[in-house]
Amino acid sequence: MTISSAYGYRAGIWGFLIILVSCYGTSVLAEPRAPMVVVDLAEQTTLIEEVPLTGTVISPRIANLSTEVSGLIENMEIEPGDHVRAGDEILRLNSELEALSLSAARAATEQAVQELADAKRRLADARRLAERQSVSANEIESLAAEVRIDSAVVSRYRAEQQRQTAALRRHKLKAPFAGVISRKLVEQGEWIQPGQAVVELIATTGLRIDFQVPQSVYAKLDQVADVRIRLDALPGKTFDGAIESVIPVTDPTTRTFMIRVALSDPEVKLAAGMSASAVLRLNTGVQGVVIHRDALIRYPDGRITLWIVKREGDVASVSEQQVKTGLSFNGKLNIIEGLTANTTVVVQGNEALREGQRVVVKRDE
Repeated sequence: MTISSAYGYRAGIWGFLIILVSCYGTSVLAEPRAPMVVVDLAEQTTLIEEVPLTGTVISPRIANLSTEVSGLIENMEIEPGDHVRAGDEILRLNSELEALSLSAARAATEQAVQELADAKRRLADARRLAERQSVSANEIESLAAEVRIDSAVVSRYRAEQQRQTAALRRHKLKAPFAGVISRKLVEQGEWIQPGQAVVELIATTGLRIDFQVPQSVYAKLDQVADVRIRLDALPGKTFDGAIESVIPVTDPTTRTFMIRVALSDPEVKLAAGMSASAVLRLNTGVQGVVIHRDALIRYPDGRITLWIVKREGDVASVSEQQVKTGLSFNGKLNIIEGLTANTTVVVQGNEALREGQRVVVKRDE
């Protein structure tokens, strides 16, 4: 481009700008387009104190199972992770000798029963003969004593038979409740002793979540509005819960006590040992002004401000206001100083506003 043509181009631009200013005024050059902002209304409501918690899913029943008698494990087919029902066989000990002892006890019982029957028959015959004075009273008394002795022998053998039956039954270990085998501590072919743990059984129904709670909350538990729970195994989901029990024993090292919480939805799949977090929401009973947390702007020097929307007819402008905050809950913040209820504040688009700047208002939906 030649010098003369460049000069002509610049002159044309300046001429165009002069025409714009003369027709529309200096506002064409000075005022940028008003930004659009999303606003919300500060409201007066009951303040909620939120207490964050961490906890663990626990089973209502965890048992280390053992046998009542010693013996050699003859059969044990369960493995960790297997689900069992109440009454299912966990293991069986070798019971050959006990079975033989039971057979012997049954035979002895049958013999004693027959001897008792014979003694009763002879006593009855003697009493009939006594009516004709053919048998002495002493002989009848001897036969009656024999019946009593044989009755005692039958009772003793029957008790022995029951003892052998119970001993044989104890050679089988059965699940006392439904659950899952979490640990297997012995193997088939091992010799075990009474009281020796062989498996760990954990109930899979009725699971609860234990949370450690700061001791400062203890006196406020009657103000609990709700408990909102998140499970790390189910990210992105929130579940409602209810406090089932409070264990009022404070841990002296952490200064916390424990609450046991049940999920309101029984269909949620839980497993013992899962980690969980929760928010315990306490109804303070106090009214206060709250706004959406996005309305706040925090400065490095510690100042906290927000932008208030002012209207003059159809024109909306913004003004920055310094505030002090209180409780935070449900995505909102309590403003304890610098704002009144029913004031319109900017919640989106407040990053680069200037004092007195005009804005286009869009209501937060």
